[in-house]
Amino acid sequence: MLSPKKVKWRKQQKGRLKGRALRGCALEKGDYGLQAVDPGFITNRQIESARIAISRHAKRGGELMIKIFPHKSLTKKPAEVRMGSGKGSHEAWVAVVRPGRILFEVSGMDKVTATEALRLAKYKLPIKTKIVSKESETA
Repeated sequence: MLSPKKVKWRKQQKGRLKGRALRGCALEKGDYGLQAVDPGFITNRQIESARIAISRHAKRGGELMIKIFPHKSLTKKPAEVRMGSGKGSHEAWVAVVRPGRILFEVSGMDKVTATEALRLAKYKLPIKTKIVSKESETA
């Protein structure tokens, strides 16, 4: 699972998911990619399950690039605990995703295999996504 190597002692605040992605909106090395349409948090477990879905369908053909990383820590308090007495314990590592961000890129595959692999990965993610290609970007 993905998680940061070093973390400072201070727990992060949740923040806001407002606006579009400023960078990471175009395909860099891959021919096909999965682009976010909605904003949201994607956990390290969801990233891993999408990665497994893509690599299993591709059967080790082509190359997969994960373009997001879970830097943010989410906390949660236990059930039936009174208000106050500090922030809850660490629950999950999440990647903050804004609309337009490329999540995964694949290269070295034919169109049918790549789109089917990315379609399977779409179902593993909690946000709405779309499949983009180099041809659709240049046109």
